Amino acid sequence: MFRRTFLAVTSAAAIATASITFADGHSKDIVDTAVGAGSFTTLVAAVQAAGLVETLKGEGPFTVFAPTDEAFAALPTGTVETLLLPENKDQLIAILTYHVVPGKVMSGDLSNNMMVTTAQGGDVTIMTEGGVTVNGANVVTADIEASNGVIHVIDAVILPK
Repeated sequence: MFRRTFLAVTSAAAIATASITFADGHSKDIVDTAVGAGSFTTLVAAVQAAGLVETLKGEGPFTVFAPTDEAFAALPTGTVETLLLPENKDQLIAILTYHVVPGKVMSGDLSNNMMVTTAQGGDVTIMTEGGVTVNGANVVTADIEASNGVIHVIDAVILPK
């Protein structure tokens, strides 16, 4: 069932993205930018299951620390499938909103040992020495601009305390 749902969600998102014409490079919102990148299919499926698509397509601005598909695959076996179950929606929302910061925070705005409050309400720690990290997850690509914010790609799923 997970595979069928996952394929339906990603297919629908791809069709929706393909049917929209954009005037410039930053006119895609955060969700459409993630879909278009191709390396966030698990994140997009999770956002859909959590009912957060419309929120992340909203006005914003938002800063999203976006785990790659590989980051989700590194979680213990069955974790993603369990989180996508309807009875775990609140936990999924908490994890996903822990990856979102209200406002547009570009890499140039970051400083070492910076504490940032997430949409979930918890704080994440940004470190900039020896590469940028968010709660220990490495930022592998920074400053992917979208019409309603910015995406920073991270190599791990960060979990609220």
